[in-house]
Amino acid sequence: QVQLVESGGGLVQAGGSLRLSCAASGHSFARSAMGWFRQAPGKEREFVAAIGIGRAADYADSVKGRFTISRDNAKNTVYLQMNSLKPEDTAVYYCATRSSIWISQSETDYNYWGQGTQVTVSS
Repeated sequence: QVQLVESGGGLVQAGGSLRLSCAASGHSFARSAMGWFRQAPGKEREFVAAIGIGRAADYADSVKGRFTISRDNAKNTVYLQMNSLKPEDTAVYYCATRSSIWISQSETDYNYWGQGTQVTVSS
């Protein structure tokens, strides 16, 4: 059974940083693309970043240059380093994985999801 457990969320002031972690188990992590999505109150869930098995990464335009996705295959963990945070980054952040080596921005391409972690950025 695939399990994804996010951690690292919290309350931070605008301009600050947070690092989210997602620990995966129950699947071949090293051969699976990983993604981060977020959902703000009253809005649909949106793509944030994704990373493939070869470290190829993709980002939403809204976070390019501020967020960095990375993975540690030895620890079965994917990270999202978030710098220069803005109030509009406030959301529940979800980790997801898909049964493919290829990254995708579409949430329907992802098979498994974590429970989410809250990120709140105060102005």
